[in-house]
Amino acid sequence: MHSLNSEQKRAVEATEGPVLILAGAGAGKTKTITERIRHLVHSGVAPSNILAITFTNKAAKEMRDRISARLASDPDINRPISMSERPFVSTFHSLGVHILREHAGKAGLKKHFSIFDRDDSKKTVKEAIVSIGLDPKTHEPGAILSIISKLKGKGIGVEEWASVGEGGYFMDVVGQVWPVYEKSLERENALDFDDLLLKTGNLLRNDSFVRGYYQNVWKYIHIDEYQDTNRVQYEISRMLTGPEQNICVVGDIDQNIYSWRGADIKNILAFEDDYPGAQTFTLEENYRSTKTILEAANAVIEKNKIRRKKNLFTENQAGEKISTVSCLDETSEASFIASKSKNLIAASADPGEIAVLYRANFQSRALEEAFMNEGVPYQILGTRFFERKEVKDIISYLRAALNPECLTDLKRVINTPARGIGKTTIVRMFSGQETALPIGMKSKISSFRKLLEKIAMIAKEQKISETILFIIKESGLETEWKEGGEDGAARLENAYELVNFATRYNELPSEEGVQAFLSETALQSDQDELKEERRAVRLMTVHAAKGLEFDIVFVAGLEDGLFPHQKMKETYITPEEAEEERRLFYVALTRARKKVFLTYAQTRTVFGRTRANTPSEFIFDIPENLMEEEVSEETSRRREGKPLLEIDF
Repeated sequence: MHSLNSEQKRAVEATEGPVLILAGAGAGKTKTITERIRHLVHSGVAPSNILAITFTNKAAKEMRDRISARLASDPDINRPISMSERPFVSTFHSLGVHILREHAGKAGLKKHFSIFDRDDSKKTVKEAIVSIGLDPKTHEPGAILSIISKLKGKGIGVEEWASVGEGGYFMDVVGQVWPVYEKSLERENALDFDDLLLKTGNLLRNDSFVRGYYQNVWKYIHIDEYQDTNRVQYEISRMLTGPEQNICVVGDIDQNIYSWRGADIKNILAFEDDYPGAQTFTLEENYRSTKTILEAANAVIEKNKIRRKKNLFTENQAGEKISTVSCLDETSEASFIASKSKNLIAASADPGEIAVLYRANFQSRALEEAFMNEGVPYQILGTRFFERKEVKDIISYLRAALNPECLTDLKRVINTPARGIGKTTIVRMFSGQETALPIGMKSKISSFRKLLEKIAMIAKEQKISETILFIIKESGLETEWKEGGEDGAARLENAYELVNFATRYNELPSEEGVQAFLSETALQSDQDELKEERRAVRLMTVHAAKGLEFDIVFVAGLEDGLFPHQKMKETYITPEEAEEERRLFYVALTRARKKVFLTYAQTRTVFGRTRANTPSEFIFDIPENLMEEEVSEETSRRREGKPLLEIDF
């Protein structure tokens, strides 16, 4: 453990009882968790008795790989550790899938339940709205689904909601739609994302055998990003913790930025009350950023009151000052960022080490246009591989084969590619009128069902990558795409990429590999879509950037009413929510290793209206000696009285 600092080493060696690790940005928390798990195994704990939970598949994979590498390199661990013996490292949602599949019967499920992504869930909510006689144009399915999601995150199911439901017209509509939505899920043997946690929590709470079983399996529990846990995740953590209370949570109060999706900062603030006698360690040495960036971040975040005091420091060099850039409007701001990125790349900066962060998704339009005009390679985080139509079609074939009760998947693929099975036929099929269909149509449906049966059989016998390849070829999709020109070629390329992705599960037994594949493809997050090998500037929201780091970071749109957001002026928000915008800016600053640019527009057009802006208060929170003004080309021309554009005739 010679590579650990003194506080990291103390946290690693505190193996018994509850432990709270308050880890600042860039303070080596993943390394600390990895070394703690290695130390436990080194001390004689069976690797299979160790559980580690984090929040994204990307983070879980990184942690899994690092733990495997450390265990393999430890000379005192005298034998290779098989896959079944390794520590269980996953996200909360993947953990829920694992528990529910192992005890499906006790949870009231069938083993091959489907997992609805948000798009599937929105469609099902829309159908529920229509079925009760309401108009989905005036009762937005996404808004209703968001309310249902938040309630489930608080541990409230549809039955509990019926008895404690809130008043008001909109909540009354939610109360009407929700039971219909739940019946649709039940009928299709499907769960939405939130059910994976809610039903896991209910199972652990109501079944002492299942709860005791996992407490005996996982005797040492680690939870990363504990500040981001919602109520259900908090309760699952407590119920998995056995009588020895060997739970170690890692988090940073100053990086709690997800209250809008249910994260409760009180979970980490109350840890020492929940687990009396807990040992607390604070990791303050930052290994990522320059002294200048850290001084700025410390100055910003110390204005928050709801936090545990810490002060990040580093042995890194002072580095460059933070540049502030005033631009005329969002177009000139985007132009500055794109041209500056181009110059930095020309001066040998790696495009993949440059990030442009913004508060709201709508800001990406002007930025994308500017990067295209400058010819600078860029990647917008959010274009998700597993949401592409061709990828979802292939996965739906597999889900429909394993779970024929899932009408959502059946409807998606029964006429993809076209088999002459129209919408009227599909309605008759699913309303019990199939026997009245013409003989020719019955034959087409029979052939489709035989295809699904064949897929199900192969999935249980072959490697998952071979099953995916079989679906592509035998479904007729490959033939259709080969005849579809450039668009078809791109779809076929993505389909083959899905086969490549599936090979990572080939070493598992067939059925286990299928379930692991389906779980991971359903639970991908935005960060999981980042192609690390692609050398391009990354454009993303600050929320999406959490957990990532770059050499150079632009924070765009630092204007009062945008960042901090207008909602901070509302009277109904809690003190915790009021401080969240400053935590979000702190996260943005601490993504950078070497250089930060803060840009703002004097005017910005939002939803068709142009408004004048004042710079964000966050800029004024940074000491002046840490900043320097950088003048954009446009501003320089204005100051010199030159035209904004020079045109050669």
